[in-house]
Amino acid sequence: MLTSQWYREKYLLDRMTFRDLMWAYVLYPSIQMYGVLLACSIIGAVVLFPYFPVSPLRVTGSIVGTLLAYPFVEYAVHRFILHGRYLYRSPWTAALWKRIHYDHHQDPNDLRVLFGAGSTTLPTIVVATFPIGVSLGGWVGAILSFATGLACFMVYELCHCMQHLRVNPKIKYLRRVKRHQLLHHFHNEQGNFGITSLFCDQIFGSEYGSAEDVPFSRTVSNLGYADEERSHYPWVAQLSEQKP
Repeated sequence: MLTSQWYREKYLLDRMTFRDLMWAYVLYPSIQMYGVLLACSIIGAVVLFPYFPVSPLRVTGSIVGTLLAYPFVEYAVHRFILHGRYLYRSPWTAALWKRIHYDHHQDPNDLRVLFGAGSTTLPTIVVATFPIGVSLGGWVGAILSFATGLACFMVYELCHCMQHLRVNPKIKYLRRVKRHQLLHHFHNEQGNFGITSLFCDQIFGSEYGSAEDVPFSRTVSNLGYADEERSHYPWVAQLSEQKP
C-alpha cells in the first residue's frame, strides 16, 4: 500500500532540504486525499448550484467566514485538545493522543508524526466548516466551506513542516511564525499555539516572543505525561515501549 511505502522512509526535517520536503509532502497519502477532495468539492458545488441556487454574496460569505474562523479553530484544537490531558487519561483515546501530538513533541523533526492522519483531520474539518457553510450559503456554501477548510489545512501542514526545516524563510512573517513555533517545541509548550497565525495567541495572551519572556518548561517534550500521570494512566507509556 502507498501509505506503508511512505512510512518505510525516515523523514527528518532537520536534515531535509525544501525540495526534499515538497517531494515528501506531495507523496503523503493524506495530502493527496485532501487534494482530490478539494477538487471534487469544487466540482460538486458547481453541479449542485442549479438544484440549490444561492446568491453569490452568500457563497462568498461561506468562504470568507471559513477563512476568518480558521485561525480560531487551529488555536482551539491545538491548545485545548492536543495539549489537553483528557485524551491520554482514557484507554480508548490514549493511542489517538499519542499519534496526533505526543509523538510529535517527543521528536518534532520526524515528519512521519508531524502530518495529521485523515481519520482525525477530516472529521474535524467537517465539524468546523459545515455549520458555517450551511448557515451562510446553504448546501452549496457548506461544500465550498469544506473545500476552503481543506485548502487551509493543506497550507497549515506545509507551513508546520517548513517551521522545522533548517531553512530561514526570506519573508519576515514566516520567520516570525517559525521562531514562534520553535519556542513552543523547545522552550515552553504552554504558549505560542498558533501555527499559521499569531493572532489568537496575541488576543488570548498566550504569545511569548523570546526564551527570556517565560521560564523553560520541563514538560516541553512530554506535555505533562510523566511520573504520576504515567503511573495513573499507563496506556501511552505502554504503547511507546512497544517495538515498531
